[in-house]
Amino acid sequence: MPRSLWLLVIGMMINVTGASFLWPLNTIYIHEHLGKSLTLAGIVLMLNAAAGVIGNLVGGVLFDKIGGYKSILIGIIITLVSIVILMFNHSWPVYMYLLIFIGFGSGIVFPATYALAGTVWPEGGRKAFNSIYVAQNVGVAAGASLGGIVASISFNYIFVANAALYAVFFFVAFFGYRNIDGASAKQTSILNEKTAIKSRHKFTALIILCTGYLLCWVGYVQWPSTISSYTQTLNIPVSQYSLLWTINGAMIVLGQPLISMFVKRFAKTLKRQMVIGFVVFMFSFVIASFAEQFTGFLVAMVILTIGEMLVWPAVPTIANDLAPEGRQGFYQGFVNSTATGGRMIGPILGGVIADYYNMNLLFMIIITLLAVGIFTTFIYDKKLNAVIEKKRSQAPDVYGV
Repeated sequence: MPRSLWLLVIGMMINVTGASFLWPLNTIYIHEHLGKSLTLAGIVLMLNAAAGVIGNLVGGVLFDKIGGYKSILIGIIITLVSIVILMFNHSWPVYMYLLIFIGFGSGIVFPATYALAGTVWPEGGRKAFNSIYVAQNVGVAAGASLGGIVASISFNYIFVANAALYAVFFFVAFFGYRNIDGASAKQTSILNEKTAIKSRHKFTALIILCTGYLLCWVGYVQWPSTISSYTQTLNIPVSQYSLLWTINGAMIVLGQPLISMFVKRFAKTLKRQMVIGFVVFMFSFVIASFAEQFTGFLVAMVILTIGEMLVWPAVPTIANDLAPEGRQGFYQGFVNSTATGGRMIGPILGGVIADYYNMNLLFMIIITLLAVGIFTTFIYDKKLNAVIEKKRSQAPDVYGV
């Protein structure tokens, strides 16, 4: 792995460590400490995610226009200012407003980082994106494990730790990223490409792929939203719930060799890797639907993590392969906005169902959505492959993908 990618990995790890002090506990803080309903907590997280969707798209476009270094700094500054204010004032409704700004700023950072990773190590393929994904989960493991402990003492320290680590991320990016800008990638407009029809079909494939990706995130985000609050009704301590995320992150880091062996032997294509991951996700929610004690949720989280390790790195890798020259940022922004869209829809959907119906119905709905995701994964590239084969048969020496 090149040195420039290592710097991106370190920055992402610090960034997510700081964020993980807070994000798994947002619903608990809004519901338990601010006294708001789960539905309102879901609305707040939806607004945070909606701002993230906009930030993802802006971050992708900024990467294509001004490069990765400036894009990432803009996102960091917006987020850091919001977090510092939050450190001094986290009452209602200021908490809600600042979460929106945090969502927008951090939304800019993620697609720019992924696009930059693909640019600085194009020959790395899925390894480049997997390294960023692993860095994120090192941060989740570290932040969540410490966050549960700190929150049990005082939530005020959570905000301080979040601000301090994001300040460190700013200095890492400011001094370390300026020489690894992604501007060296050819910047061209998708409208000016001679292979416009190829780009159109590639983007259609991306939309279909990301539909399943969004549905998967709708399910996954129940863990830091409705399921986190559900564990409280079962008298599972916050420290034990946070431990689930520590295990999640630790598995992702330590389990990479085993996942690599599995992928090489049983999931040789990215599509097969994703389908297997979706099936594993479904199984984890079946286990969670019957869980009443910590051990049940622990088993469900272990299974969930295996599915996550298969699905999450695959989507940005496919997006990078599909992206026309000079549009890597936009495609990564679209992927990240899709994930953020799932994080936006998931909490409000889960909150309403949990408040007005029951958790068993929510689990059934999530399992159904994951089944739809398997279908979209199967068909996302059917039309694209048909067009490619047609072009190759017409001009095999000219057309190439």
